[in-house]
Amino acid sequence: MENDEPAIMPAHSELDVELPHNAVVVPGGKAAWNTSANIGRLRRVPLREVWQHEALGFTTWLQKNIDILNDILGLTLTDVRREQAVGSFSVDLVAETGDGGTVVIENQLEKSDHLGKLITYLAAFDAKVAVWIVAEPRQEHVRAVSWLNESRSTSFYLLKVEAAQIDDSRPAPFLTLIVGPSAESQEVGETKRELAERHHLRHRFWSELLNRARAKTTLHSTISPSYYNWIGTSSGKRGLNYNYAVRQHDAYVELYIDRGSERENLEIFHSLEARKSEIEQAFGDTLEWQELDGKRACRIGKIIRLGGYKDESKWPGLHDKMIEAMIHLEQALRTHIRQLPL
Repeated sequence: MENDEPAIMPAHSELDVELPHNAVVVPGGKAAWNTSANIGRLRRVPLREVWQHEALGFTTWLQKNIDILNDILGLTLTDVRREQAVGSFSVDLVAETGDGGTVVIENQLEKSDHLGKLITYLAAFDAKVAVWIVAEPRQEHVRAVSWLNESRSTSFYLLKVEAAQIDDSRPAPFLTLIVGPSAESQEVGETKRELAERHHLRHRFWSELLNRARAKTTLHSTISPSYYNWIGTSSGKRGLNYNYAVRQHDAYVELYIDRGSERENLEIFHSLEARKSEIEQAFGDTLEWQELDGKRACRIGKIIRLGGYKDESKWPGLHDKMIEAMIHLEQALRTHIRQLPL
């Protein structure tokens, strides 16, 4: 036999044949081929040993072997051109996708540090796809490319290039996709945009409410607009706050009770609840009395169903109703809160 691989076979004593020279008898009368002879050693090769010049070496190789990149990215890149000028810069490769879109490709046989250039190329060529191939991707650039992929306007691919050889074979380059666009990253981006829009709307909602409130009451006159769904001020007793709150399509005003102890909060709540009829008569309407199961706090308030922060056309009337309800709530509770033994 010509190879040196181990093979399991009967021992010489069981079968009167001559064992191949590469068979090894093992306990139990078995023999096996020696496997090491046909397995080579993989060695990483420094990229500068493969391509001494980045532009003339690696970029030229990639231009001629663009199918390798297509296989990894699942793209169909064609019409690959080298060294396209962008002002004082020059992008390594420009290609087209199957639907005619422009792709810019930037190569670095070193640590990543050309993100600014790549974004410049994207803008200059009005490209929708960017491919960045580097020897060593920095973690901050991995995070940056992941963040850029949260946008639906451009797709960013960051790849690591390496080279290896088996024994004395010719070196072979291989590319690894580190980060690229995905449905998940775009969903994250959409969620972030929705949150940003929500925060912006709520900030404007509170700004306009507080401006209108200052003409009618000083209760929240020292409060600044918030990005959250509520703003509040103290009743004069620690842990008892008068809050405005807003949701997408409704709002409410409340006395929020939280002094840090569930027991104490409930005692205060039940003390005020014992005067429920008197308080609601002073308020001029029924109120919501909530012990908030699963939470330490309690609240007494009124829901206003005239709209929320997404109903911008209804804001003026909603603000007036919220301010009116807050004034009446504070007046209805003022004396009873003062009488609490806190």
